Amino acid sequence: MMEYESTQVGPLGIIGMRGCEELIESCDAYLRQWDIGNGGDGHSIQVKATCPRFTTGEAKGLIEQSVRGYDLYIICDVFNYGITYKMYNMTVPMSPDDHYQDLKRIIMATNGKARRITVFMPMLYEGRQHRRFGRESLDCAVALQELASMGVDNLITFDAHDARVQNAIPLKGFENIVPTYQMIKTLVTTVPDLVIDPAHMMIISPDEGAMSRCIFYSSVLGLDLGMFYKRRDYTKVVNGRNPILSHEYLGADLTGKDVIIVEDMIASGESMLSLTDQIKQRGARRVFVFVTFGLFCEGLELFDKAYENGVFEMIFTTNLIYRSPELKLRKWYHQVDMAKYISYIISTLNYDRSISDLLAPAQRIKKVLARARRET
Repeated sequence: MMEYESTQVGPLGIIGMRGCEELIESCDAYLRQWDIGNGGDGHSIQVKATCPRFTTGEAKGLIEQSVRGYDLYIICDVFNYGITYKMYNMTVPMSPDDHYQDLKRIIMATNGKARRITVFMPMLYEGRQHRRFGRESLDCAVALQELASMGVDNLITFDAHDARVQNAIPLKGFENIVPTYQMIKTLVTTVPDLVIDPAHMMIISPDEGAMSRCIFYSSVLGLDLGMFYKRRDYTKVVNGRNPILSHEYLGADLTGKDVIIVEDMIASGESMLSLTDQIKQRGARRVFVFVTFGLFCEGLELFDKAYENGVFEMIFTTNLIYRSPELKLRKWYHQVDMAKYISYIISTLNYDRSISDLLAPAQRIKKVLARARRET
C-alpha cells in the first residue's frame, strides 16, 4: 500500500478507449492493489465508456456513469489498427483519425463535469507532422490546441518525435516520458550474460535526431556512444519522406561488442534493418534494439529473415500501443510492460503530487545494474 499525506484531487476514474482494454485492466489491478481509489474499497475505478456507430460510420460517445467532480484519466492508443467497425456493411479498420475523433467524443460526453481531465496518448497523434515546411498542415499542434480547448488539463505522451510541439499549448500540462528504466530492466532480466562496460558494449544512435535519448543511455550505463548519419535524397519524396541513400557510421570500433540501438519507433523497418546489418558487418557480437513503438507497418517477414541471418538478436518494444498476435509469437520480440509505471503516475497525480522523481530514473537504473552484477 502507498502512503500519501495530501488528499485526492477528486474521485479517481480511468477510461480506456477501444483497443486499450489489456493495458487499462492491468492499471486498474495495480491501483486497486495499492488501495488507490475512491475510499480504498478495492472496487474497480474504471469508468465504462463506449462509442457506438451507426451503419453510415457516424458515431457518438457515451459514458455510463456520472463523472461529476472526478479526476479523470483517459488512455487512448490512436495507432491501434486491430480495432474495426462496420460502415455500409463493410469492415473498416480504425485509423488514427478515427481513434482521435472517438477520444474527443468521450471528452464531450463528460459535459464539462469532471474536475480534471488527463489524457494518456502513448504515441502522439500526428506527432511526425509537428512542424511546417511550406504549404502544409500543422496537424499535431492543432490537435493539442483542440484538446486544450475541450477542457483537457494535462496530456501525457511517451517518446514524442519532437517534444517541442508542446509549445502549442504553453498554459496546459504536457509530459513527454522516455521508458529508459523499463527498457534497461527488461534487457538485464532477459539477457543474464550481459557485460555492461565500455569494453563489451556500446550505444548506437540511428541518426542525429535520436542523439539526445542515446546520450542519456550512454551516460547512465557508462558506455561509449556512436551514431549513424542518414544521407538522404532531398530531390525526391517517397511515401511522405526523402529516401535514404546510405548510413554513414561515426564512432569507435564495434568488433566483438554487444550493441544497443535506441529509437523511438519502427515504421516499415527498412532503415533499422539496414542499420543492424551494417553494425554486424562491422564486427558487432550481438545487436539489441530498443524501440518505444513497434509499428511494423509492412509486416514481419523482413525481420524474420534478418533474425535468421543473425543480423540482430532481440527487439524490445513497449506495450503502450497495439502489438499484433503474430508479433507476440516471434522469438526475437520482447515486450516491455509499462502498466505499473502508468499506474504510479496516475496514483501520484491523483493526490496532486509531483511526478519529478518518476521522470528521473537514473538512480533506479543504477540499482537494477547493481543487482544484476551481484547476481552474475
